[in-house]
Amino acid sequence: MEIRYLKILLVIFVSLIGLLNATQNMVNLDAAYYFVATVAGMEGHTFYPNHLGPGFQNSFLVWAVLAGIILGEYLVGFLAAKGAWDMWQARAEAPAKFQKAKKFAVLGCAMALIVWYGLFTVIGGGYFQMWQTELGLASLEGAFQYAATTGIVLLFIHMKDD
Repeated sequence: MEIRYLKILLVIFVSLIGLLNATQNMVNLDAAYYFVATVAGMEGHTFYPNHLGPGFQNSFLVWAVLAGIILGEYLVGFLAAKGAWDMWQARAEAPAKFQKAKKFAVLGCAMALIVWYGLFTVIGGGYFQMWQTELGLASLEGAFQYAATTGIVLLFIHMKDD
């Protein structure tokens, strides 16, 4: 039974990291916009100056990307929170019912991987080469921490509790 409490707590932490990051972006909206615009514009690329495709600085597109990031982070938070609540309600149930209650927790963790692995690491790091700037590299390192730890949480919580 105590392993279930640990899994619930870890899902709560996934929820918190999503909600905290999204809210931090909202309260620092101008700085977040600057960051996305800098990365999207591929500014400061001296190591690999040539690109596979174009960057952009169109204000509408930058705002759209930023909105997608913030929405994704809020989805991490809300899906994982729903998952933690469902798991809490099923904590004393049979193993099959508790396993089924993990659905939104798994979705929250998967959304975290989409945001911090897919958007930041694959698209930001791979296409926009954000590792070439100090600002981008710091963000990539943070995204890796979130993606890696969330991936571990996902594997752990998805294990059966027989």
